[in-house]
Amino acid sequence: MAELDVIGIAGSLRRDSHNRALLRAARDLAPPGMSIRIWEGLAGIPLYDGDLEERGFPEPVVAMSEEIRRAGAVLVVTPEYSHSVPGVLKNALDWAARPPGKSPFRGKVVAITGASPGALGTARAQMDVRRILSAMGAIVVPAPEVLVAQADKKRDASGAFTDEATRKYLARLLEELQRWSARFASVLP
Repeated sequence: MAELDVIGIAGSLRRDSHNRALLRAARDLAPPGMSIRIWEGLAGIPLYDGDLEERGFPEPVVAMSEEIRRAGAVLVVTPEYSHSVPGVLKNALDWAARPPGKSPFRGKVVAITGASPGALGTARAQMDVRRILSAMGAIVVPAPEVLVAQADKKRDASGAFTDEATRKYLARLLEELQRWSARFASVLP
């Protein structure tokens, strides 16, 4: 069986964000047979504009879509801003939904997680990302839901996630991403 190439997208631009750290932890915890490439292009995505789309997709949007299409699966790590999806991530997802019916997420297996210093983790943001991806035809891994709450207390001085429960649940999510990807590999184009 070929190695599962996963593209990891952190929905935060801040270099030391909890979610970028969680994505690095996922890369380190990837099970045998999986590699996670961290995609760093979120900051280059212009604001969605239908007029801009009519003139042709901007290069950063084309590059993002190609990365998603090329990947065997996707891991989205989202913060929660104002009880929902951060604007930069929502904007990238809006571009990825274009043109209708031809999203690079269509038929792609996607896992979602996120970290927050708050008590609920990123429960509301993850629910919204799940709904957005489902509308694009993505196959979203249903469980486990990894909602990393009080993330600031689960990282060491270097910023790495050292909390064993967080690492255990994150590893389980990655195993499920691998399992769902294998399950759908034989039926998806």
